[in-house]
Parts: sequence; C-alpha cells; structure tokens
Amino acid sequence: MVEYLFNVFKDVTKLKWYTIAIVSVLFILSLFLMVTRKRQNLSTKAIVYGGLSIALSFTLSFIKLYRMPQGGTITPASMLPLFVYAYMFGPFAGIVAGMAYGILQLIQDPYVVHWAQLLLDYPLAFGALGFAGFFRKNLPLGILAGGFGRFVFHVISGVVFFASYAPKGTSPLVYSAIYNATYIAPDLAVCLVLALIPSVKKAIERLSKEAYIQK
Repeated sequence: MVEYLFNVFKDVTKLKWYTIAIVSVLFILSLFLMVTRKRQNLSTKAIVYGGLSIALSFTLSFIKLYRMPQGGTITPASMLPLFVYAYMFGPFAGIVAGMAYGILQLIQDPYVVHWAQLLLDYPLAFGALGFAGFFRKNLPLGILAGGFGRFVFHVISGVVFFASYAPKGTSPLVYSAIYNATYIAPDLAVCLVLALIPSVKKAIERLSKEAYIQK
C-alpha cells in the first residue's frame, strides 16, 4: 500500500518550486474571490470586463520596446487597460485583476531568484495597479497612484534581492529606485498621455456608463 501511494505521488516531488508557487497563488486568489465576491458585490459583468482587461494588457505586454537586463520592460501602455478597469470597478476588483495579470507575467517571462521576490515582483507589484480604483473621479491621478504602488514593490524587491548589482559605493535603495524608474516611468507616461487625449477620455467615460458603474 505504501509503495502504491509512493508511485501515485512520486511525480509531485519533481515539481519545481516556482510551479508550486504559481499554483498556490492561483488557489489563494480563487479562494479569495469565492469568499469575498458577495461582500464586494462583484457582478458577472465586472468579472467579464476584468478578463477582457487582463487579456488586452497581456497582449500589449508582448510588444516589448525595451527590455531591462535584470527584468522589467517598456511596453506600449500595457498597464492602461488595468488602470481603466480599476477606475471603473473600484480598487478590490482592480487589485484582483492586477494580481491575475502578474501571474500571467510570471508565466510569460519569469525572472525569479527567491519565492518572496516572486511575490513582490509579480502578484503584489501588478496587484498594486488596482490602487487606481481609489481615485474613481480622476483617472490620471489613479494611474499615478497605481504606477507608484507597482514601483514601490519593485524597489523593495530590488533592495532585498538585487543589491549585489548596485555599483560600488551606490546605495541599493538608490540603485533600485533608478533601475525601476527607468522602465516604469516611460510606460506610465504613455498611459497618462493616452488617458488625457480627449477622444480616449470620452471613450473611457462612455464605457463606464455602459457598464452601469456609479461614480
């Protein structure tokens, strides 16, 4: 019996630690949604819009204008759909969508040195994009808040796990802040410029009304 059970589960021992981490995060996210869906009044429409936003952001993330050596890329406003989603449906929905997107980023282009760094640079950093939902009357301000939240998580990760890359005599905090600002700032700037274009702004407002979201 013991030998049979061992044969049944022996392939489980071959799983990589990052695979287990991904599955664990997905399970936690699913459980979190199940428990809080009614409390947060997440409608089916909100979930559908979330899936579309994640898919659009993920598609745009494949267009890499520049890739940083230790992770991080400049893309054509891949964060904007998630900012707009959080703006429409609030911070809770935005954070969940951002975390799901972060997991997709992990699968697409992983750069992992530690399980804690995995959490900081993927689900937590991208989940912070949902902070835009705290500013549901001011999308540009929400974009800045969400972008800054992501920046903070990446900087913490850089200080803790990538300090060895800092040039001699340079503070790991300063190095991490400059490194992460190098790719997040341009991406964020493109999102802001697009959000301020009158036609785009009108389209977002119209989409919000069609989703029956009260601001």
